[in-house]
Amino acid sequence: MEGKRRMIEVEMLKKDLDHQRIEELMSATFSKRRKEIVGDQPLIGDVMTRWPAMFCERQVRAEFKRIVSTDLLESFLNGLDDLVPRLLEVFEAVTKSGKKPALKAILDCVKKDNTNERRRTAALLGLPHYLSEDPSDIIRMCDAHGESLAAAMKGMQLGLLIGYEGDNQDAFPEVFDVAVVVEENIVLHNFKDVPSSFTMLLGIIYCVNLEYPRAMKYSFEFLQKVVMKIKPDEASARVHGVRNKLLRYKL
Repeated sequence: MEGKRRMIEVEMLKKDLDHQRIEELMSATFSKRRKEIVGDQPLIGDVMTRWPAMFCERQVRAEFKRIVSTDLLESFLNGLDDLVPRLLEVFEAVTKSGKKPALKAILDCVKKDNTNERRRTAALLGLPHYLSEDPSDIIRMCDAHGESLAAAMKGMQLGLLIGYEGDNQDAFPEVFDVAVVVEENIVLHNFKDVPSSFTMLLGIIYCVNLEYPRAMKYSFEFLQKVVMKIKPDEASARVHGVRNKLLRYKL
């Protein structure tokens, strides 16, 4: 097993990666990797050093499927698309009384540009506000050509760093690059939209056995149990209530 792990390190140093070979080696070393990650709970930097192949979109999806037997991207985006219309409607309803101004600002962005990607983004970024959670330490915006990455990531234990270009006047700007951050380390980047980066964030949480951040625990639980339908019967009363409200809601 250790020999195969070292072979992965060698493969990852090559200019032209042999993805099939890496896939076979990652599959063969799965039990060793899970024993290390779940049993020893190493720092993310140590995981990245020992298992460098895991920190690319292809292997995050593969590892997630090994753990959950579900296709990460397909399950997330299909489940999200089924709920986006009702989510945006309940968001709109709760803001009509003047409550949750941050949520209203997000909805205003969709009114300016009502594309499917923007609707998905609004649903994801609006969810913690709807659930009365504070996403500020988990979802951060930064000027791609302004502040340094170190400053932008300071204190981030887990989340998304959304880089934008130009003047940011909206609740969510045009995306330049999104990075997944763990323990102030960028573990994945070069995502050009929020939905796919959210998907990879969930994948990383599973791959390196992380707990959901307390400040957004209900939002992540909703994504897991309602959007992706993973262990839906174990939903908390709060998430179960939101799910029932969405099922009853008439568009």
